[in-house]
Amino acid sequence: MTEDAADSIGTPPRGTLFVVATPIGNLQDLSPRAAAVLREAGVLLAEDTRHTQQLLAACGIVRAGGRIESLHEHNERERVERLLERLGRGEQMALVSDAGTPLVSDPGAQLVARAARAGIDVVAVPGPCAAIAALSIAGLPAERFAFEGFLPAKPAARGRALEALAPETRTLVFYEAPHRIAASLADMAHALGGAREAAVAREITKKFETVYRGTLAELAQRAASEPDWSRGEIVIVVRGCDEQASRAAQAAAAQATLRVLLEELPVSQAAKLAARLTGRSRGELYELALAIAGKSPH
Repeated sequence: MTEDAADSIGTPPRGTLFVVATPIGNLQDLSPRAAAVLREAGVLLAEDTRHTQQLLAACGIVRAGGRIESLHEHNERERVERLLERLGRGEQMALVSDAGTPLVSDPGAQLVARAARAGIDVVAVPGPCAAIAALSIAGLPAERFAFEGFLPAKPAARGRALEALAPETRTLVFYEAPHRIAASLADMAHALGGAREAAVAREITKKFETVYRGTLAELAQRAASEPDWSRGEIVIVVRGCDEQASRAAQAAAAQATLRVLLEELPVSQAAKLAARLTGRSRGELYELALAIAGKSPH
């Protein structure tokens, strides 16, 4: 059958996947466009269907028979193929998370990526995002930043993650659970330096919205002693490492890597491998390896 013949008998159009941002606290932050999509989409894919039903009711959104289906971290992989088939047949779907912009530390990445590769229209309906909201009011540089989401829950893994971020010059943005805020800030002060400027934004857009600003050492001390810090949704914003300190930290890390490699390898091989591991110049590392090994370049 030719394409013209298929069109003449009414081949259904391909569907659209709308990625819809919803309020992170204040219901008035739901845009009219987002409300229209939530009302009219044939299917709502929700992280928690009960939560989304409560949001619709609170915002006065009545759906004319459209379904609300679950899509969360535990079922996304198994559901993607079937959802793509339905989008391919022309269904209009809206993806929402429990709050804020989907995919920002929320499920949906597999569906969006697969839909895009399949030629399905993926349309953003932008709106609230806790990370961006906190960055906008933190009072720290916002022109370049790195969003890190949630740090590892286990202390050792969290410490390693923070040590790797220590030389990062961009402003760092984290989400954190309230019961871990004191421990995480203490670990940040240790790994990134207690003098680093930071801000902790709690309950953004809600009745008890609070922003705490100070050094990491000061904020860690307050979090350990003030009960309010362990309540609500939390975003941490940390000033990046200054350029000079970052270069020094990277040089120190490269030197430490070289010392370990030189215990097992000749200078040339150690420098070559260290260059691959650190991204630094092989020539620079070769000279450094010679110095460490106490050898002359000639």
